[in-house]
Amino acid sequence: MTINLKKIKVNAMKIFRLIIVNAIVLFTVRSIAQQPVSDPVKLSEQKREFVINSKYLNIPIQNGATKRKVTVIVGETIAVKLDIELATTKTDWWAPMDVSAWKGKKVVLQVDKLPDNSSVLNNIEPSDEIKAVKNLYHETLRPQLHFSPMRGWNNDPNGLVFYNGEYHMFFQHNPFGWDWGNMHWGHATSRDLVHWKEHGDVLLPDELGAMFSGSAVVDRNNMSGFGKDGKKPLVLTYTAAGDLTTQCIAYSNDGRTFTKYNGNPVLKQITGGNRDPKVFWYEPKKKWVLVLYVGLKGKENEKDENGKSKTRHASYFFNSENLRDWKLTSITEGGITPNDNYLYECPDFFELPFGNKKLWVLSAANTEYTLGSFNGEKYTPEVSKMKGNLRRGFYAAQTFSNEPSGRIIQIGWLQAPTPGMPFNQSMSLPHELKLRNTKDGPKLVYIPVKELESLRKTSFLKKVFTINAGEKNPLEMAKGEILELRADFIPGNNTETNFSLRGVDISYDAAKQELLVDNMKVPAPLVDGHQKLIIYADRTSLEIFASDGLVYVPMPIILKAENRTINVSVKGGSVKFNKLEFYELNSIWK
Repeated sequence: MTINLKKIKVNAMKIFRLIIVNAIVLFTVRSIAQQPVSDPVKLSEQKREFVINSKYLNIPIQNGATKRKVTVIVGETIAVKLDIELATTKTDWWAPMDVSAWKGKKVVLQVDKLPDNSSVLNNIEPSDEIKAVKNLYHETLRPQLHFSPMRGWNNDPNGLVFYNGEYHMFFQHNPFGWDWGNMHWGHATSRDLVHWKEHGDVLLPDELGAMFSGSAVVDRNNMSGFGKDGKKPLVLTYTAAGDLTTQCIAYSNDGRTFTKYNGNPVLKQITGGNRDPKVFWYEPKKKWVLVLYVGLKGKENEKDENGKSKTRHASYFFNSENLRDWKLTSITEGGITPNDNYLYECPDFFELPFGNKKLWVLSAANTEYTLGSFNGEKYTPEVSKMKGNLRRGFYAAQTFSNEPSGRIIQIGWLQAPTPGMPFNQSMSLPHELKLRNTKDGPKLVYIPVKELESLRKTSFLKKVFTINAGEKNPLEMAKGEILELRADFIPGNNTETNFSLRGVDISYDAAKQELLVDNMKVPAPLVDGHQKLIIYADRTSLEIFASDGLVYVPMPIILKAENRTINVSVKGGSVKFNKLEFYELNSIWK
């Protein structure tokens, strides 16, 4: 038998290494076992009491921190329950809680599950001033054309209405967080649809739940009975989303202070997915109409891949004489989840002239819409599932009630993030909606409201000229941060007309009749051989109106602060411009 000494040596080395490794592991385990075990952090409910002598409690917020349940108790009554990312290691921003309504009263802030050694409650500062508001409304990423709240998150516009000489815009608001949550109704007003003043939150979460979306009307004939001393009440209708999802109302006689109706809810839950009431006055039958989104269980053959019933979207129509007692009159069905969001949440319903008649428009959150007739009780679609705006980050648009000139003016939630700021998201520019006849029948057009022209500062205007491929940029001398550009041009058959605003490229391909916006392709037909473009550029977004308003493209995008250039060029031939206008714009914030 032959002995392999080399192999024996290798195996011996392996055994030695294994012994050493095991010894190290055993020593480590014993060392850990002998170390004293530190007590886990103790969590407990903690409180701080205030006697209110100031307007605000300034609350320190740390984005991404653990959300704590904060209960605000006034006297013996729970005023509001919140989930707040209270600052524990650093303060990213301060959220002002308006406590002026409780002046002279005892207010207790009770926080669930705080570490025993936490100083969070001691860091809350009573004050008549909002803390850390240097450069307010002019922060680095603050939109200068678009409304955004002073602090916190916003989403859907709510209760758009003209009342007492002002445009009122309520909105979904989380005043205590950078992300969605704690849904309040924020409130802002404007006399010109351009410059907005924020007034604080008017609807706070209560025992019925968070304050979800809804609408507002002026009760001219005081059919609700909420008006006092001859004043016409402003009535808000909203969804309270708690254990149940119900419809409620609140009212005001001055447009500033609001009282929730003590008989809420006025409409009980139909399904867990009912929300976002749209209310309006129907003059021919002298009744109020409420359109409500309702998520229905799918029919027998509407199952997902797991055999579960899908959700069918529906718009429920109700009538009332007093805004409190509602009767179901009809149902209009929409798409089915998960692939079809036609008529899904946030319904809007309004009438527009078209030739010698009028058509009713029923739309929902993704802006798809249907055109038809309405008799006060039942909506009859004539053309369904029309494409609304061609968007990236635009949702839940609503139109103004009681607009004094009779215009249908829309504002939507512009999903434009603002990283590093103490606020997040914004609203779109207001635009007027009209119906225009096309080869495919009537379609909505979107037109920026004329009031926006009041922001124009410096300008450049050039009429009737031609640009050939490779020629000099006609806007070489034009520069600015907040911009408006308008162009009316007739492109050659195979030309590409390029616009660059502050480094963002927008091009029009004449052969394909297509816009390319930041690499997103959008069909944009010529109208009588012309392409008419309107482009607004803000710090965090573009809004583009093409094909003379038939195409609307909202585009959240953070523009580079250092790039103030505007460029126009042509490829593949020549393009005739009937008009090219450029304006640098003033801020909406005074």
